[in-house]
Amino acid sequence: MSNFFADDSPSNLTEFTVSELSGSIKRTVETAFDHVRVRGEISGFRGQHSSGHAYFSLKDDKSRIDAVIWKGSFPKLKYRPEEGMEVIATGRITTFPGSSKYQIVIEQMEPAGAGALMALIEERKRRFTAEGLFDPATKQLLPFMPRVIGVITSPTGAVIRDILHRISDRFPVHVIVWPVKVQGEGSGDEVANAIKGFNAIEPAGPVARPDVLIVARGGGSLEDLWSFNDEAVVRAAAASDIPLISAVGHETDWTLIDYAADVRAPTPTGAAEMAVPVKADLEAQIATLAARLSGAINRQMDYRSQGLRALARALPSLDQLLALPRRRFDEASSGLGRSLELNTMNKRRSFERAAAKLSPDMLARRLVERRQRLGEQATRAERVIERLIERNKARLGRFDATLTAVPSRLQGLIARSKDRLESLGRRADSAVVHDLRRARSLVVAQDRVLQSLSYKNVLQRGYAVIRDGSDRPISRAAALATSQPVAIEFADGRVSALVGEGAAAPDAEPQATSSKSPSAAKPARKAEPPVGQGSLF
Repeated sequence: MSNFFADDSPSNLTEFTVSELSGSIKRTVETAFDHVRVRGEISGFRGQHSSGHAYFSLKDDKSRIDAVIWKGSFPKLKYRPEEGMEVIATGRITTFPGSSKYQIVIEQMEPAGAGALMALIEERKRRFTAEGLFDPATKQLLPFMPRVIGVITSPTGAVIRDILHRISDRFPVHVIVWPVKVQGEGSGDEVANAIKGFNAIEPAGPVARPDVLIVARGGGSLEDLWSFNDEAVVRAAAASDIPLISAVGHETDWTLIDYAADVRAPTPTGAAEMAVPVKADLEAQIATLAARLSGAINRQMDYRSQGLRALARALPSLDQLLALPRRRFDEASSGLGRSLELNTMNKRRSFERAAAKLSPDMLARRLVERRQRLGEQATRAERVIERLIERNKARLGRFDATLTAVPSRLQGLIARSKDRLESLGRRADSAVVHDLRRARSLVVAQDRVLQSLSYKNVLQRGYAVIRDGSDRPISRAAALATSQPVAIEFADGRVSALVGEGAAAPDAEPQATSSKSPSAAKPARKAEPPVGQGSLF
């Protein structure tokens, strides 16, 4: 019985630890599913984690599987994952032993057919339209004649050659090419950075800033043109300050950058034609306009000349203009002699009438009338003076009576006035004496100052002053001549002297002249001011 139970005991099975079982399952799963392709819809995608990895899920209508894209694989993806995007992911299945979960490690990812790409484009188009990136009001006008054109395209394709050839044929201008990848991994970022780079160029920098940009690529499938549907490219094109022409694919190919650009060109060659005008057409137009302008100027000159000639014919001749004034002048000159004779006769008659009035009898009568008038005026003046004298005598008599009536009051007033005058006199004497004393003190002080500054005080110390015949002081020996009479002034008087031949040189050492020395009067020892003292004059 005991053996039976021993044989049926599960202890005969191999025991595994949890870690061993998880590791065995991990190896089995990774071996069986080391390379798989899974189709599903992206769910829960929130971008890359701070570590650089991306975590999300793939689902269909019944199941869900966790997915991860490692940091090193994410930049290699041709299409970036987006929420709700149906994709086909290629990778391997692995488990996470710590929680008994499995996941797919994605190495490659692509949209699940053209329908998925179109659905993604439509979703992005609706979102960008809602943000205003495709608003026609924000579009810029292309410059009529740009000086610099910036081209963003592949440097090795036929597109750049077609653009350069077309620009050279129409209107040669300076073209700057920013080489980028137009297909494949990282091409969208390169195109977006090229648009931003052209806009970052300073207008006055060493590199010329383009006046218009052309983003160009040849035709291709939807997958080939997918870089120009990238969100970074669309936002860079919409934010460009430089007018931008989109020339991606053929005329039937539409990408999102076509909606964000200011102008869409059907082909890269068409973009070149939109960017520059035809130089030959411009020259022909200018020539036509110049010919029209020349013809208009000639016609205008002819019209003005005809008008001027018509006006000249309408004007009167010089003889016609001067005929009437000349006739008036002749009439005036012919009547001038007769008018002078009549005027002379009238003046003579007036003079004769005035002379007739100036006879001697008339003058005598006027003198008699003037003497009578003067006599009458003198008589009236004497009577007026006599009346004034009598009137003043009466007034003085009244004043005399008034003064005689009040002698005592006048005497008191006179006495008070006399006392006041005596007091004022004493005060005036005192003030005068005080002013004289003050003036005397001021004069004495100024005299002391004057004496201290006088050169005679210097003569008291033994110096002398030499003067010439005009009584002017001599300060230098060079001013004296031999046998010249001079006067030497001492403190107690002057003496006369003659200048000898042994006079000291002007730059000789100065010596003081003593008033007590017998040789002080000799001109040869003329005094010079001591060093540091300065000249007395």
